[in-house]
Amino acid sequence: MSSPPFIDPESGELDVRQIRAEAGPLAGLIVLFGGTALLLFLITLLVGGSTLLTGFLTVVSQFVLAVGTGITLMYVVARGIQLSDR
Repeated sequence: MSSPPFIDPESGELDVRQIRAEAGPLAGLIVLFGGTALLLFLITLLVGGSTLLTGFLTVVSQFVLAVGTGITLMYVVARGIQLSDR
């Protein structure tokens, strides 16, 4: 029988090395989409005068956050399935 994910089979304690290895790509996705949305939001603040452009950039930044959340959740589920099959 295989050990549960993130548990060191020899000592039975948390495998911090594996946790860090799994947290890296997840943090990368969060920074990518969060940074993109933040950049769009900052551009919105700088442009501020045009109502149409401000509204458009706000909608685009919300779209980036929604798509980024979906992609991140799909990554977490897919990676969880891969880890459970080990």
